[in-house]
Amino acid sequence: MRLSMDKEPKQGGEPEVESSIRIADDVVGVIAGIAAVEVDGVAGMSGGFAAEVGERMTGKKNLSKGVKVQVGEKEVAIDLYIVVEFGVRIPEVATKVQEAVKRAVESMTGLECVEINIHVQGVSFDEPEDDYRIR
Repeated sequence: MRLSMDKEPKQGGEPEVESSIRIADDVVGVIAGIAAVEVDGVAGMSGGFAAEVGERMTGKKNLSKGVKVQVGEKEVAIDLYIVVEFGVRIPEVATKVQEAVKRAVESMTGLECVEINIHVQGVSFDEPEDDYRIR
């Protein structure tokens, strides 16, 4: 994203100053990822094998895991790869994720979200606390 800020020439005849602001893809990815995991019914993001290995080796959580972003001049397209909780209505959760991501990205960056694609990669099952296996 680039914002131009044209300034009027000053009395001393100084030339116009043009500035720009560029928001990195990773910044938009972090915003989208955090907004997505805050939606009820989302168990987490799916970043693939390489992302999992990278997190374990560095010990740092990748907040843009499972998010692919393409930022243009004034717009952005986002693909989110999520894991949902067992028992939720997937279309409803996906719609809520789209709405939350759109709201967060547009309000924080000023970029227009032209695409928000949800890819459900898996279902998370809660493990029972007590193990009742036959011994």
